Amino acid sequence: MRRALPLLLAVLLLTGCSVGSKQGATESSSPSRSASSGTPSSSAGTPAVAWRACGGYQCGTVTVPLDYADPSGRSIKLALLKRSATGTRTGSLLVDPGGPGASGVDFAKSVTLPTSVTQHVDIVGFDPRGVGQSEPALDCHSHLQQMYDADPTMEDAADRAHYLEVSRAYVDECATKEKGLLSHLGTLDVARDLDRIREALGEKRLNYLGYSYGTVIGQMYAQLFPTRIRTMVLDGVVDTQQTGLQAADGQAVGFEDALQAYLRSYPASPVTQLIAKAEAQPIPAASEDRPATPGVVQLAIGAALYSKGSWPTLSQAIDDGMQGDGSGLVELADSYLDRQPDGSYGNGFDIYFAVSCLDSAWPTKPSTVFANAKAIAAKAPVLGEGLVNDYVRCALWPVKPQPLPRLTATGSPPIVVVSTTGDPATPYAAGVKVANRLPQGVLITNVGDGHTVFGQGKACVDDAVARYLVDATPPQDGLRCP
Repeated sequence: MRRALPLLLAVLLLTGCSVGSKQGATESSSPSRSASSGTPSSSAGTPAVAWRACGGYQCGTVTVPLDYADPSGRSIKLALLKRSATGTRTGSLLVDPGGPGASGVDFAKSVTLPTSVTQHVDIVGFDPRGVGQSEPALDCHSHLQQMYDADPTMEDAADRAHYLEVSRAYVDECATKEKGLLSHLGTLDVARDLDRIREALGEKRLNYLGYSYGTVIGQMYAQLFPTRIRTMVLDGVVDTQQTGLQAADGQAVGFEDALQAYLRSYPASPVTQLIAKAEAQPIPAASEDRPATPGVVQLAIGAALYSKGSWPTLSQAIDDGMQGDGSGLVELADSYLDRQPDGSYGNGFDIYFAVSCLDSAWPTKPSTVFANAKAIAAKAPVLGEGLVNDYVRCALWPVKPQPLPRLTATGSPPIVVVSTTGDPATPYAAGVKVANRLPQGVLITNVGDGHTVFGQGKACVDDAVARYLVDATPPQDGLRCP
């Protein structure tokens, strides 16, 4: 529920002390007032991307320092994929789907954007450091299934003991195998990588579209390099100024609101009865290799709430579960966990926790997280406790947090913020706050349900954002799309 991915299921959070500059400061930049145009060429700083054909697209890499405080030390390679403009090219649009842990390379292949955009710009996706085909390749998730099979609500001491046992096993594996890398995976370093990519593409200024966690990357880029932006769109916005628990509380309420919206469409859906059934005994799953435990049930429900398109699937899975077959619930949970046919998992959750636990301030005692989860259950009684308890891993994390700096983005051009009133993963209020925080923030309000909206066929949003990306002419601040 926390890995806010706009293409999850039918459509596919959380979220770095500044290295080499004070927190909140802007890194040196040379403003350019011309739009990106022409054939990419490298500047003297970063070699141009050497593109190669790959399955109908162009693939390449960019080399960056692992540690920007030690630029001559270890370097890592970041994977890129380019979908070339179909008409007269005017520049590149870098895209990120969210996560943390989602692949921008995969996203660039599949994302659907208005033709007025794809005619004129190359769509360029990148796998952030540690993600997908990029280095470093984290691998500390051998306990992931046990962690999410566990009951996420604490009815007694045995529940807490088991939950902490599987959480510590996961964290300890990351600490043992990957501790030397964990302090170099924060969003400030990803934002610096993004500027190296812009440079390698030969673009004087950045065009960027970020969804969900991708909005955190965009905000930090705007903080570090405000005058290097041409256009920037942030859709499904994360508020980077909150503590980790504050953000988790906001998400808990957001998912509870989304659940209520689902129940208004499916009023007979026995959600609470299903959860109680799984609490009493895991529900057998005839076509899967494990039953639907309480953890699986809650994960399946939350995953399907990202998109209204998944609600019919959720309703069927709930009905089947009440009839004694949890297969649909396990399938929903496995889709969210990126479980492969052979039972293996990708490293998306390793990156998710590595970034989330680094980017925000977290308590150091698990008991604080558990108490906070019980308290939020008053506002979010069905999903709230389990969602917040997921972050007990950050209370155990082996690397100290490096909270992101305050967002000022002084000197940036207009930045378009798209926020959806019924977004479960990134609440609407977060988008309003970020738009107000930016010196030239332009807010588009999408009235509706679901996580992110641009490129999904809603003309009011699509037309305004596409015009801005092509012409750098922002829509009117406060545009409301009913």
